[in-house]
Amino acid sequence: MSKEQDYDVIVVGAGHAGCEAALAAARLGMNTCLFTMNLDTIAQLSCNPAIGGLAKGHLVREIDALGGQMAVVTDKSGIQFRMLNLSKGPAVWSLRAQADRVQYRTHMKQSLESQQGLSVKQDSVEKLIVEGSAVKGIITGLGLRYNAKAVVITTGTFLNGLIHIGLETFPAGRAWEFPSVGLSASLREAGFSMGRLKTGTPPRIDARTIDFSKTTAQFGDDPAVPFSHSTEKIINQQLPCYITYTNAATHKAIMDNLDRSPLYSKKIQGIGPRYCPSIEDKVVRFADKERHQVFLEPEGLNTAEYYANGISTSLPVDVQQKIVNSIPGLEEAFIMRPAYAIEYDFVYPTQLRHTLESKTVQGLYMAGQINGTSGYEEAASLGLMAGINAALKIKNEPELVLARDEAYIGVLIDDLVTKGTKEPYRMFTSRAEYRLLLRHDNADFRLMKKGRSIGLVTEEAYSRFEAKKEIVNTEIQRLRKVRVKPSAELNAALSELGTTAIPEDITLEKLLKRPEIGYAFIKKFSPSDIRIEDSAARLIEINIKYEGYIQKQIETAERMKKVESKKIPAGFDYSSMPGLSTEVRQKLVEVQPETIGQASRIPGITPAAVAILLVSVEKLCRSRQ
Repeated sequence: MSKEQDYDVIVVGAGHAGCEAALAAARLGMNTCLFTMNLDTIAQLSCNPAIGGLAKGHLVREIDALGGQMAVVTDKSGIQFRMLNLSKGPAVWSLRAQADRVQYRTHMKQSLESQQGLSVKQDSVEKLIVEGSAVKGIITGLGLRYNAKAVVITTGTFLNGLIHIGLETFPAGRAWEFPSVGLSASLREAGFSMGRLKTGTPPRIDARTIDFSKTTAQFGDDPAVPFSHSTEKIINQQLPCYITYTNAATHKAIMDNLDRSPLYSKKIQGIGPRYCPSIEDKVVRFADKERHQVFLEPEGLNTAEYYANGISTSLPVDVQQKIVNSIPGLEEAFIMRPAYAIEYDFVYPTQLRHTLESKTVQGLYMAGQINGTSGYEEAASLGLMAGINAALKIKNEPELVLARDEAYIGVLIDDLVTKGTKEPYRMFTSRAEYRLLLRHDNADFRLMKKGRSIGLVTEEAYSRFEAKKEIVNTEIQRLRKVRVKPSAELNAALSELGTTAIPEDITLEKLLKRPEIGYAFIKKFSPSDIRIEDSAARLIEINIKYEGYIQKQIETAERMKKVESKKIPAGFDYSSMPGLSTEVRQKLVEVQPETIGQASRIPGITPAAVAILLVSVEKLCRSRQ
């Protein structure tokens, strides 16, 4: 075995988690190396060609506010942008973008290759070098040793990956790509408990064989709202998506062939995503439902491939063809790439700290689907945080841990390391108890200061944010002070909107608090002297309309923090605590919570057990003083 160059940080895997981890570490001054099995599939959109969506869009905005790359690359490669949930409250508005698959990975690869202090190598990683209780480097498939102060593992679905198409199976980390076998064994040797998960993907269809006249077109927003706070305008050509539905013939083709399904023949052992089931699972579980939506998504500007979202399956190819041809608009459709299911190993995330560092192997971090997540956005979020914390630890600087009231990323990580998961974890707005504080529109106000303080957000980007912040605060103060007088024109406009006329002077703030009134109305009758961009205007309107609710959530979060932030001393002896059941004690020992708040969120930990723990911790702390 030959000894190669030493690095500060080594990142294993160049998916969405790996790219963010490597860029973050390098930007924070670490000599970093990113290992991938194939340089041509860096940042591959392995499943659907889209970024964002409900709650996931929040994650992308947060990644951007902290200085990550996903939002920037999405804006460069996006071919449709839509803000979802606009009919509901602003807490659940979320941006989704269709991306050109080739452009996305090209732009991300360029970001990696142009980053100072970052090397990218094509080689498999077969073994971790662990000495004592710390990782020291890796050994590659070519027999080369690379030493490192920290290693971040972001292997996606490649650990012992096994693809299923009908009753045929073959080892792969992604369709027709080699799996990672040695690294999975190395993790077990290092003492990690591991499980098995399953995910899948639908067939890709040739657009030239689709009759779009039988489908419903869905267009993006015009003008498009970008993901990144630094993007001024989306310049790519924009394309529509198309909606169609399954029917009785589709469902019959599936039910007639369930015996050929690896899922129902029990050939697949891994647990699949509850909220993104295969079409055969949907048809069986929801037998009373007459149809299921199929969302046809373009894969890019320069390809005929369309992604048939909604009919993910592991049935044989001949059955897949019957399913596709039974759907309106797809009667003559030709499958270019078959659907498949994939099983893979993952590490139970309760073995990680909130920094995503292993509790037992120092310097070893894990991010992405190896933590039990599903989705590009969850993976990128975890990769960014792992890369940041690996660099901060090496620099001997304070770690970055985001609280549940600060970011969806904080909710994501806390859920994983505290509650664990036995199925692919997917982010939803319902998982966040402070979602009115964690809105899509205010990610920069919540997190950009943190991104700047650690060194990821550039001075230029932060200056733009400070200018926006000043504009928002100045305009809010103006709306609180300026009063408008009743006039025939104003009252007629109010009546037209379905709201009452004003009989006397009223502040612009009170006027804007009315449900029927938007900032555009205020701008028309009392324009500001300063130019206010649409993003700032939305923030101003939301802050004023929901001021009372936002303040209540802030107060609730502050009250909870006083108890939740109480630290549990490292190595706390739970066996010495009277009044705890054996089950509660076992869970506390397994998770090793770092705070009372984290302990309270462990499944099965009762309020009574939390109260006992709090008393015991305070007693121990007093005895040490």
